[in-house]
Amino acid sequence: MKEALCSWSGGKDSCFALMQAIQPGHTSKVLLNVLNEEGRISRSHGIPAAILQAQAAAAGLPIHLISSSWDEYEQHFTAALTKLKEEYQLTHAVFGDIDLQPHRDWEEKVCAKAGLTAVLPLWQQNRKALVMQMLEAGIETIIVSCNEVMGERFIGRLITPALVDELEAMGIDACGENGEYHTLVLDCPLFSKRINVAVTEKIQHGNYWFAKTELQ
Repeated sequence: MKEALCSWSGGKDSCFALMQAIQPGHTSKVLLNVLNEEGRISRSHGIPAAILQAQAAAAGLPIHLISSSWDEYEQHFTAALTKLKEEYQLTHAVFGDIDLQPHRDWEEKVCAKAGLTAVLPLWQQNRKALVMQMLEAGIETIIVSCNEVMGERFIGRLITPALVDELEAMGIDACGENGEYHTLVLDCPLFSKRINVAVTEKIQHGNYWFAKTELQ
């Protein structure tokens, strides 16, 4: 049996990666997420800690939250992997990356430092096909950040086949793998109950839009 942690963003890719990893025999023990320096929202997706904790509770898993700047990200992430490996007797770490080789290289590097094996269940799969598989598998997810090309009108929208077609018509990658947008999972087969979240504000930082979200 392979005891694994999941690098959990709160979005669709890490969620589906965990769903896929569990099937071949990995047992999920703990989720790991990196928050910003203030420890309030996730570093990449801008999701509040309380929502990440609600997701973990719905999945019946503990979540380990750490705070970090981008400059110290690798140091803190590696330290967290090492700590969790000992605490939960882990052998593997699950990541949701699809085909960006530098991301995979980094994940394999930090896992090697911590004595873990990186697992990427979505690797090299067709991006649009993956999104459709996620929806068919029962993942309900909304957009919580996106670039200026998409704009604020996409913030808070539910990912559907029609929305994927709309994005592709705009030249946006179906999966947002290049960072065009990030998502928040409200429900999935891993959850015992749906997470109810409201978008209370849309905020622009530089050339990116973010949703201010809170639990309902």
